[in-house]
Amino acid sequence: MTPPLAIGLASVSIRLNPVGAPNDNPISLSVFFPCHNEEANVVRTTEAALDACRSLCGDFEIIIVNDGSQDRTGELADELAARYDEVRAVHNPHNRGYGGALQRGFAESTRPWIFYTDGDGQFDFREIEKLVPRLADGDIVSAYRLDRQDSVLRRLNAWCWTLLVNVVFGLWLKDIDCAFKLFPRRLFEQIELRSMGAMIDTEVLAKAKYLGYRIVQVGVHHYPRTAGRQSGADWRVILRAFKELFQLRRHIRSTLKPGPGAG
Repeated sequence: MTPPLAIGLASVSIRLNPVGAPNDNPISLSVFFPCHNEEANVVRTTEAALDACRSLCGDFEIIIVNDGSQDRTGELADELAARYDEVRAVHNPHNRGYGGALQRGFAESTRPWIFYTDGDGQFDFREIEKLVPRLADGDIVSAYRLDRQDSVLRRLNAWCWTLLVNVVFGLWLKDIDCAFKLFPRRLFEQIELRSMGAMIDTEVLAKAKYLGYRIVQVGVHHYPRTAGRQSGADWRVILRAFKELFQLRRHIRSTLKPGPGAG
């Protein structure tokens, strides 16, 4: 297998630019976020992404993944795409779930590096600047939430899930499902994604680890949701994810060739 980072930033120094400075950062980014009934958030989230990317790099695209929304999310996404050259809107005619929405975003991305987050505005896009320099130390940057702004029950569920995933796949990450990650696009040319729900983050990271990709971490701030309704954490979703976890382990070991350092 071609060693991770044989292509990309192996021999490129990462340069961050102060806001307003000439932008010569070599990284080329696809940025996407899934939106399901996020009419209250999609405009400000997209404009925040634009501001952050313009300060960070010279070449980027922003993809809004409208996942079968039944409110004005799709209409607003199309308006944003018409207004800004860097923005594209793609639409799932029916709600495919979180995993299905992320799969669409990964498939639509065209740049060498892919960053994704959620469309609910609970992260600060400017903190992408924390992730890019870490590519000097690894192939994937997976953020973890500082002062996570969720209920006690949701945080407890997340802690238990992360512990289980770490034990099963040997990942040893602080926050498996944090929606603030930076990947090389070539990873998605090597793997086929199957998860349509809450397992998607685990599937991507577990397959990357098995192929020998190095994953590094960085903390980012997490903010309360100010508009819209939070989805996920439904008990049926959680139970399905536990069942799928062990199916995923068998699938990885039966279909992928382990890379250097794979566990």
